[in-house]
Amino acid sequence: MSREWRRTVEEDCFRHPVTILVGLGFPAEIHGVREAYAWLNEWPPSKRNPTHSIALNACRAALAGENDVETVRGTFVAFARGANLLAPNTAAIAAARKAVRLTPFRKPEAVNRCAP
Repeated sequence: MSREWRRTVEEDCFRHPVTILVGLGFPAEIHGVREAYAWLNEWPPSKRNPTHSIALNACRAALAGENDVETVRGTFVAFARGANLLAPNTAAIAAARKAVRLTPFRKPEAVNRCAP
């Protein structure tokens, strides 16, 4: 793998991947501009809307070196949210679940000590 290719791949990556739900609700992570661009290109034309166009154009601009990677991530998140594809934040769910288990209204013996 050449040095230029590695640099390009590193610059393509989002700081944090975007998790979307695909198929029957299975999570898939989109790690960078190229993955977002490929995914947006495969979106059915009948379901495309202005948010899709903005995200796709942001990807094209980033691939041409005219846009920031995190801007692309933001437009992709907006598209995924609008299309109801954005997966819930699992860290927030886990924290909320932990808070519920540790509420003072439950008996200590009811708390599962092995669960994260």
